[in-house]
Amino acid sequence: MVQALTGIQKAAILMISLGTENSANVIKHLGDAEIEQLTLEMANVGKVSPEDRDSVVEEFHQMCMANDYISRGGLEYAREVLERALGETRAFDIISRLSTSLKMRPFDLVRRTDPKQLFSFIQGEHPQTIALIMTHLPVDKSATLLASLSQDRQADVAKRIATMGRTSPEVLKEIEKVLERKISSLAPTDYTASGGIQSIVDVLNRTDPGTVKVVMDALEIDDPDLAEQIKRQMFVFEDIVMLDDRGIQLVLREVETKDLGLALKGSNPEVAQKILANMSSRAGQMLKDDMEFMGPVRLRDVEEAQQRIVKVIRKIEESGAIVISRGGSDEIIY
Repeated sequence: MVQALTGIQKAAILMISLGTENSANVIKHLGDAEIEQLTLEMANVGKVSPEDRDSVVEEFHQMCMANDYISRGGLEYAREVLERALGETRAFDIISRLSTSLKMRPFDLVRRTDPKQLFSFIQGEHPQTIALIMTHLPVDKSATLLASLSQDRQADVAKRIATMGRTSPEVLKEIEKVLERKISSLAPTDYTASGGIQSIVDVLNRTDPGTVKVVMDALEIDDPDLAEQIKRQMFVFEDIVMLDDRGIQLVLREVETKDLGLALKGSNPEVAQKILANMSSRAGQMLKDDMEFMGPVRLRDVEEAQQRIVKVIRKIEESGAIVISRGGSDEIIY
């Protein structure tokens, strides 16, 4: 009977039932330890009865449906739908197992909360608490929350995200209890990575330009080194392909030809093509000749040249000549 099978046995039967191609697509998303364990179990599985196979596949289908219901309306909504479809006992069994798995990820249920509702709940919290919550939310949702904060708190929260290291499970647990009463404990026993420069860069790249300016202006006064680190990652040289032709031409007027050739030595063909397409045939050929004449160059020199060009782009943006949209699209507005 399927009820007597362990979780890993059910997973192995499911992989076998899915077929080679589908199983491979699933397994590539697993960790090494999980792959090893699952592969071993699949190798040890003997003949599977049609009843067990059908029961495992049906159970998997029900769990997927339950997850979908939770995504739409939370645990209570999922429980109500499943009870109507499968009965109270079966629904309780499915929801219980899903609730256990959900606890493996901090703030999982909070992720499904509407940003406006979440903001109304956390706006009175300490900036460090808000920063910690934001590092565990989808980037777009964190960007919305950051933009919703008062200007005097935006930079404070941004700095705390950027400088945040690891957070103990106990702290996460206490905050999570306040935010989501239904989740009473966390499974991880080791520290959870939170925040960092890339975390706040991802958030800022998806929020509106006004919020970005407020945050960066305040950080440049409070912590210039941190502000510079964030700036470096907010727009990298390869991102120049985001600019349209007029934007590229504005940049080309301001950069040194030597820097441009050096920077392109270490770029991908798409970037070089974008640059050359906005130069005259003569200027483009001269640039190609200069690059060929350079011969081998040091990676450090290439990166420094790219950084100088990125600074030019940031300077042009700050002057208002171009506005790089950070609301989730690549549109450039003049």
